[in-house]
Amino acid sequence: MNEALLIILGSALTIGFVHTLIGPDHYIPLIAMSKARNWSMKRTAVITLICGIAHVLSAAILGMIAMILGLAITKLSFIEASRGSFAAWMLISFGFVYFVWSMYKIIAKKHHHHHLGEGKKEITPWILVLIFVLGPCEPLIPLLMYPAIEGSMANVLAVTLIFGFATIVTMLTVTLASVFGTSFIKFSFMEKYGNALAGAIICFSGIAIKTFGL
Repeated sequence: MNEALLIILGSALTIGFVHTLIGPDHYIPLIAMSKARNWSMKRTAVITLICGIAHVLSAAILGMIAMILGLAITKLSFIEASRGSFAAWMLISFGFVYFVWSMYKIIAKKHHHHHLGEGKKEITPWILVLIFVLGPCEPLIPLLMYPAIEGSMANVLAVTLIFGFATIVTMLTVTLASVFGTSFIKFSFMEKYGNALAGAIICFSGIAIKTFGL
């Protein structure tokens, strides 16, 4: 293994961690929905894992397709920026609709039995997975350039796995630690307004991403 590849792999590990930690869209929606839907730690971990894999894999597939087609990195950046904008709008829309739906149930006094996507037909996790599939993973694309130029698919895979490992482990750590930590904090209004609050948090996180490019 040459020195340049070692540097790329180290960068993939570091950037994957930092990129995830400073990107609230990687964990705030998961934390909010876990608390609102009273997911168990196991269910939260599984959904977070699936979202993380979908997030990294979609970017890796996009990058590989673009490389095969010979697209320049500038075009890839444009595609990722477009995906980021669309994902932010999905967070805003999903959060707003979830908030309105939850408030309607509260007003109608039916929220104890008719949560959005309740029980076996719960669609919330799949909406989150879709948002993560569409969410951009910009740092991965440049990292794949070097092994791709060298024509080594094994090294492309190695970079993707290291970056994905760092991203997913960070998502799991932050999400599960936050859910566990907040489980010791009890607010009486959470039982009634938890779902509405979750929707508002997701909506505002999408607005923050759209406004400040977080």
